[in-house]
Amino acid sequence: MYPLLKKLCSIHSPSGNESSMHDFLISYIEQNKASWKNQPQLFYGDDFQHCIVLVFGKPRTAVFAHIDNIGFTVRYGKELVKIGGPKLVSGYGLTGVDSVGKVECTLQLNEDSNQLTYAFHRDIESGTDLSFKMNFREDDNYVQSCYMDNRLGVLNALKLCETIENGIIVFSCWEEHGGGSVPYIAKFVYENYKIRQALISDITWITEGVTHGKGVVVSLRDSGIPRRVFVNRVMQCLEKNNIAFQKEIESSGGSDGNELQKQPYPIDWCFVGAAEDFVHSPDEKVHKKDIESMLEAYRILMRDL
Repeated sequence: MYPLLKKLCSIHSPSGNESSMHDFLISYIEQNKASWKNQPQLFYGDDFQHCIVLVFGKPRTAVFAHIDNIGFTVRYGKELVKIGGPKLVSGYGLTGVDSVGKVECTLQLNEDSNQLTYAFHRDIESGTDLSFKMNFREDDNYVQSCYMDNRLGVLNALKLCETIENGIIVFSCWEEHGGGSVPYIAKFVYENYKIRQALISDITWITEGVTHGKGVVVSLRDSGIPRRVFVNRVMQCLEKNNIAFQKEIESSGGSDGNELQKQPYPIDWCFVGAAEDFVHSPDEKVHKKDIESMLEAYRILMRDL
């Protein structure tokens, strides 16, 4: 499992440029689906842009996992523009590719002016997008790397594919930079399959109320507020099956769930995911017990909801 996570974390997939992750996932699905308990219908292509939808059996619930990551776009000269909300620390390694070749540069932050630039032996072509350079670390208790948000959510969805009988798995795009793919995916899953409930397979924050090793997190609210009756059903299902979980209450942050709630379809949603330290940095850190709790929670929820 963790070698697959390492591979996912290494793939360049900043918001708006998810083609490499899309292609990897299509290849992975085609190579592995014969070993899955049930065979899905697979939807992708021009009508889905770089999103992917897998439909298993007679679905009641959809799982959304975004495949993009935060990063930077090269503007003019050596200036950088943020993609999403990356943590800004001088010296962070960045990688990408322009028409000249591979790029490995470092982030530079002028703390007086807050101007973002890069240090590299040549000018990088304007418009090139850059991701954090991966440094994947694993020990007995933790996994640490850039882009655990949301490669862990993607890993969870891929592992779910192995055993799921009924449900929809959605790999979505642009989540880190304002979204945009959820509206047409919501239309597709509701109008074709009457999906009325969704789980958001994403990663949240370690805070004073959410700690490492205490189980997957169920979010009661962030900048969006899901319908409590559905969140209560999720928590009751986990309690009934003795799945350890933590409750999250925040005033900020968001996910595909927030965008899903704004669509003209009666789809309930709930964010269910592991929590990480060092958010939106090259050093995102998650406890293995919370990863295992997340995987088991989704298996139970997709079976029982």
